Amino acid sequence: MSNLMVFSHPLIQHKLSILRDENTSVKEFRELVSEIAKLMCYEATRDLPLEEVKVKTPVAEATCRRLAGKKLAVVPILRAGLGMVDGMVDLIPSAKVGHVGLYRDPETLAPVKYYFKMPPDITERDVIVVDPMLATGGSAVAAIQFLKDEGVKHIKFMCIIAAPEGVKVVQEAHPDVDIFAAALDDHLNDHGYIVPGLGDAGDRIFGTK
Repeated sequence: MSNLMVFSHPLIQHKLSILRDENTSVKEFRELVSEIAKLMCYEATRDLPLEEVKVKTPVAEATCRRLAGKKLAVVPILRAGLGMVDGMVDLIPSAKVGHVGLYRDPETLAPVKYYFKMPPDITERDVIVVDPMLATGGSAVAAIQFLKDEGVKHIKFMCIIAAPEGVKVVQEAHPDVDIFAAALDDHLNDHGYIVPGLGDAGDRIFGTK
């Protein structure tokens, strides 16, 4: 899985262990999703280009490095992806946020776009698509394709927990998209849930179950 990166950072793994716990409250679950997303974003943006700048300190002039004008956008897949946005925008305040809403057609089982709202300059930005769970991969593949159809050239996908089945589907459909995850779990069960996973991320973020 050459374009898959699974983060082993101790802070991410510690927070993930609490996130998985069925006794974790909605409030704590929501906070942990945001915190993990922030830590993952820190790791996933290591390749951002830098440029040298001169800065006048109170003592002398210093040669420093800043981001080289790279424009970023975070695109959550509704609704669970919303839980990851705040942590990432805290880290990168200049990032713009787009939204993709999908539902599954009951007859064809294909993802159908019901909402798609992007910044007007989305084609000029590097985009990170986010969803806490990469299960079957259908939603991720569709969201990435919708962005490509708009002309977006540079896309990454970031999830908290991935299933091997979903990773394979995304890799086959979009081999140019790097995938970042906090954990690669064992498999999908007959209901499409990741095992051991953490249940339904959307329900646990918003307290709807």
